[in-house]
Amino acid sequence: MPLLEVTDLRTHYYTEAGPVKAADGVSFTLEKGESIGIAGESGCGKTTVAMSLMRLIKGGAVVGGKIMLGDLSLLDMEMDEFRKVRWERISLISQAAMGALNPVYTIGSQIVEAIRTHQQCSKKEAWDRARGLLSQVKVDPSRVKNFPHELSGGMRQRVMIAMALACDPDIVIADEPTTALDVVTQVQVLRLLIDLQKRLDLALIYISHELSVLGQACDKIIIMYAGKIVEMGPTAKIFSEPKHPYTQKLLGSLMDIHAAGAFPESIPGQPPDLIDPPKGCRFWPRCTTGEAICETEEPALVEIEPGRFVACRQLNKAINE
Repeated sequence: MPLLEVTDLRTHYYTEAGPVKAADGVSFTLEKGESIGIAGESGCGKTTVAMSLMRLIKGGAVVGGKIMLGDLSLLDMEMDEFRKVRWERISLISQAAMGALNPVYTIGSQIVEAIRTHQQCSKKEAWDRARGLLSQVKVDPSRVKNFPHELSGGMRQRVMIAMALACDPDIVIADEPTTALDVVTQVQVLRLLIDLQKRLDLALIYISHELSVLGQACDKIIIMYAGKIVEMGPTAKIFSEPKHPYTQKLLGSLMDIHAAGAFPESIPGQPPDLIDPPKGCRFWPRCTTGEAICETEEPALVEIEPGRFVACRQLNKAINE
């Protein structure tokens, strides 16, 4: 049994113009100790999937599908019951540490609150645990009484990682944890996450629009477009043999420092309106190899080889032939 199994997840946000189908039939599994990256353009549904797993959707709701954490059906649990699971079994590293940390409380008190909310321990034990967690993420434990504004951006992000690890969860979701940091600090935080994930045998869901980051941190990559998974498979395969036209375009947009005079290519056009998405392939209007049938018939996500899934009618047709 997988540690996490997401099946046909559908999450909508409600607007005056109608529901925005931000996640529309997302399915994947996560094993213990495995790291999965979710990539795609802004607005493709990456963070919506993460917030759905944490049941933190604002302005919308999960309208269908199933999320199984072991034998627990997370969407069927009462919220009071689910709050015992959140942070203790599955936790979140936010992309905006300054906004996620309360500016009027010390970083230590916020870590202690997370610990004592979910675990039976004394204040002294919780504070000792908080100091140990700061040391684990390479922040001087003496900073435990500091307020968030007294720390650098990179240190605040490390505090968020410490909070996510506070209750020894099975799964940690890292939602663009390095986006707001400078390049040097990004590398430091990324290496820290990779080290902690391997050392603690964590299952990690890493969300980013930076494929180069996911290539270093993840065993498997999910490519999302317009609320749907278009390709999924081992990281090495995704980078060396991208199958879906959108994945190929994403990788083509990366800068190659070894190719003299080469410039990354942009993807023409815009993602579709998810209030009224296209009937067929959602990437078809921007695809340079699509056929007429792609406009009217939605492609299924098909396993083309063990552990490798692609949603493209042309590719699946070629395989079947």
